[in-house]
Amino acid sequence: MRIVFMGSPDFALPSLQILLQNNYDIVAVVTVPDKPAGRGLKVTSSSVKKFALQHKLKLFQPKLLSDLNFVSELEKLNADLFVVVAFRILPPQIFNMPQYGSFNLHASLLPRYRGPAPINWAIIRGEKETGVTTFFLRENVDTGNIILQSRIPIDPDDTAGEMHDKLSVLGAQVVLDTVKLIESGDVKSYPQDDNLSSSAPKIRKEDCRINWSLPVTDVHNFIRGLSPKPTAYTRHGKVHIKIYRTKIFSESDVSDPGIILKSDHSLIVGTGKGSLEILEIQQEGKRRMRIDEFLRGYSLKEGDKFNP
Repeated sequence: MRIVFMGSPDFALPSLQILLQNNYDIVAVVTVPDKPAGRGLKVTSSSVKKFALQHKLKLFQPKLLSDLNFVSELEKLNADLFVVVAFRILPPQIFNMPQYGSFNLHASLLPRYRGPAPINWAIIRGEKETGVTTFFLRENVDTGNIILQSRIPIDPDDTAGEMHDKLSVLGAQVVLDTVKLIESGDVKSYPQDDNLSSSAPKIRKEDCRINWSLPVTDVHNFIRGLSPKPTAYTRHGKVHIKIYRTKIFSESDVSDPGIILKSDHSLIVGTGKGSLEILEIQQEGKRRMRIDEFLRGYSLKEGDKFNP
């Protein structure tokens, strides 16, 4: 089976790797163009591009998926199947090209959490379980017929970064199983129930400010759902502070939201209901630190307050 793989970030790598390990013919890889990244704006390649070059795979990096030269080159490959993992929205002209169609791997149990940030939103909303879904592409994003799903629990203190890594590995196996089903001719798919759908929109930096007036469980879920990025933040006076890891200290005590209840070797903060212990933190312009290290270099007193 001749496969074109489309993907860009780390999440896509295990899926590309497992297809190669199982001797599938990857006739080309499509990924995003190189772009400046980081403070120094150094031009950076996607993880998928680096892997493709290491394995001498044919590579495309179109700026526009509608580019006529790109579309023509893709058609010449005469691929049987397009496999899409963490890539851009494909136009019908492309996803209808292969004889077996195109399928996508999505990091949720569709139709739940349709959109670009399913891992973050599942944790922010306190889900106890998530998973991955493969589905055939159609014009409306994340709405195609489901092929396979696999479930995984979300532990109470899992961050989005930790779930990302678990789901990328879980997803790779589901991608492989999906390709095998399509190859065998035994693939069956079923439509999504739109009545059960929910959205997972892109999270902007301005959406990441912590609301200390919420109950402690909601604040804890918000912080871990944005860790390690785009990262929940608060302010102490004019100082911008990112928070990466927390644990629930108490679910019942009542205090002034955002107030510092303890700040010696640990940091306890009041919420709308309950209190939260902060474990990993980062002051603007500094590196990420454990809380004991942070408190040795930054003055926080009991009774101080994080801005709401």
